[in-house]
Amino acid sequence: MLNDYLQIKPDVADALKRGQPVLALESTIISHGMPYPQNVETARKVESIARQNGAIPATLAILGGKLKVGLNDDEIDFLGSGEGILKASSRDLPYLVANKLNGASTVAASVRIAAMAGINVLATGGIGGVHRGADKTFDISADLQEIGRNNVAVVCAGAKSILDIGLTLEYLETLGVPVAGYQTDQFPAFFTRKSGFEVPLNVGSVVELGHILKTKWQMGMTGGMVLANPIPKEHELPPEMAKSATFQALAELEQLGICGKAATPFLLSRIESITKGESLRCNIELVGNNVKLGALLAVEMSRSHS
Repeated sequence: MLNDYLQIKPDVADALKRGQPVLALESTIISHGMPYPQNVETARKVESIARQNGAIPATLAILGGKLKVGLNDDEIDFLGSGEGILKASSRDLPYLVANKLNGASTVAASVRIAAMAGINVLATGGIGGVHRGADKTFDISADLQEIGRNNVAVVCAGAKSILDIGLTLEYLETLGVPVAGYQTDQFPAFFTRKSGFEVPLNVGSVVELGHILKTKWQMGMTGGMVLANPIPKEHELPPEMAKSATFQALAELEQLGICGKAATPFLLSRIESITKGESLRCNIELVGNNVKLGALLAVEMSRSHS
């Protein structure tokens, strides 16, 4: 029955059948995370990075009501420049599929689709989390719940700096999601390497990561893992610039009363404007860095299962 809804690109289907490494990639970054044409250029670039590091890329989206696992060039271009593409969380999937609509998958939706397709590693920019002021708004990203319930490891540059990172880490602990820093003791804050919060685990190699994941799932412990991979030092946004831009953008968000799905795209766009494009440059670099690590982990996981 699931095959009625999933549409897996032939090279991805072949790799999955043979037990070869496949890396899932979310598509909100294409439709809602970056301006055109940088979004399309970045989507193609990260697919190339995945291949260079041994994994078949599977960019995920909902097109014409199909859960797409792997996109062609025309589909990527459509996501980057088309109109009316919904920012799709996991809760939106039944509506989009039933009505044959188009959506770009958030981390939450991507983790769910990846799990349906049998892909166990996803690379993204930064995960969603607990928003600032969540004690009043209850605004907590579905990303966290989906990582908690699906066997998919998520490689990210930490949580977006616009979030309450301390509460995000607490919530992940409540869900039983392991959080590992890749060769770091500090949980990164998207544009910057340090958030001021320690990671519970410092993992030094891809081999060790693969062993931890394999052990977790062989023990019957369901759910994924957050692998926090700091942006390379030469590409990070100066911490004071990142902090100042974030607070300015958050103040404008509150003043305008923007909330829900519109909040993150608004904040990222404002931070890009405030930093005169520097944050976009960082975003592109950190995504590529995460995709490289995600591909290497996918390769290691395929070895573990062979």
